[in-house]
Amino acid sequence: MLRQENYETILIEKGADGVAVLTLNRPERLNAVNGVMHSELMQIWIDVQADTDVRAAVITGAGRAFCAGGDFSGAASMAPKSGLSMMQEARRIVDNLLDLEKPLVSAVNGAAAGLGATVALLADVVIASSNARIGDPHVKMGITAGDGGAVIWPLLIGVNRAKQFLMTGDLIPAQEAMAMGLVNKVVDEGQALPEALAFARRLAAGAPYAVQSTKIAVNKYIKSVSNLVLPLSLSLEEASMTKDDHREAVRAFQEKRDPRFTGR
Repeated sequence: MLRQENYETILIEKGADGVAVLTLNRPERLNAVNGVMHSELMQIWIDVQADTDVRAAVITGAGRAFCAGGDFSGAASMAPKSGLSMMQEARRIVDNLLDLEKPLVSAVNGAAAGLGATVALLADVVIASSNARIGDPHVKMGITAGDGGAVIWPLLIGVNRAKQFLMTGDLIPAQEAMAMGLVNKVVDEGQALPEALAFARRLAAGAPYAVQSTKIAVNKYIKSVSNLVLPLSLSLEEASMTKDDHREAVRAFQEKRDPRFTGR
């Protein structure tokens, strides 16, 4: 069951309309993912699926961002709370999200970066506010874009365009993201969550078997790509975290300066 007491970094609101709103809740860090949130992002899709009161869900972020990606501030532990390694959890975040049969709508209310972008884009429908920006800046931290970006970006926008943005880490403004197929709809600032809720309620009111089985069939295609790409991309990401360039990027981030990459 989907219960608030089981979650520290994600707020849970379940409505009588069958829609659960899941809010990433570290607004002081732009909802950046620490070890606790990483573990909770692995588990929450299982709990949504198991909760018979929930027929659809919306994922969003508290405050002025959806999710800024990994928390490299040094102020929070990145150690998972589940007992699994970070890469084991990362695989299960994607697998569990793709195994979720109930409809999921993401309300991107600001920046969605790295793992935050992956979670947003793996939703069934992506609603973005006009001030939203989406990107996967793993490479700017000296690490491989391994936690799902290499799976979903090429499927949404094509291989060459995906490589362009995954290899640069550039953030894409909302209107441009919609034009290239990353998001379904752009709405006025502050309206992403209401619009996502309206769409989720529409899906929740539909015939559950028909809606969910349709999603299952389409996700089979995404899962086939994920099963091919994700084990390699995660192993490359894990290796990249041992490099001097990653350590330099973390220091530069904490010291608020540009990194000096050496290729080591």
